[in-house]
Amino acid sequence: MNAAVDIRQATIEDLERIVPLFDGYRQFYGQASDPEAAGAFLLERFRQQQSVIFIAEDAQGQGLGFTQLYPSFSSVRLGRSYILNDLFVVPRARRHGVGALLLQAAARFGRSAGAVRLSLSTALDNRAAQALYESQGWQADTVFRHYSLPL
Repeated sequence: MNAAVDIRQATIEDLERIVPLFDGYRQFYGQASDPEAAGAFLLERFRQQQSVIFIAEDAQGQGLGFTQLYPSFSSVRLGRSYILNDLFVVPRARRHGVGALLLQAAARFGRSAGAVRLSLSTALDNRAAQALYESQGWQADTVFRHYSLPL
């Protein structure tokens, strides 16, 4: 990628730009393409102010990637935290620094919001993502084992 990449916080007006990225993210994780459902999900997050989304665009305004943060809280640290739940970069833009720029935007946002931490999880075999996170200062948890309960 030779052109400059613009990272900015998305608004509800960006919904049409984000939907293909979000749908691509879901497909990456084995879900069937469903732009209509993806759009409805994102629209509800915007309307309810339940997430913060950053979008990466090239000089022509084409979406290159996004990250989505969900607010949470730390009882132990008595403060706000954010879960970096989604990070996706389109295949043509991978390995060109777009993911790092999105992570940096998320970290700046978290600091400016007074958050005590950002957290994320990734597949144990996703070495490329792990290398990216670690290159940006993220640390693997060596104290806690995380569990989930499928409902």
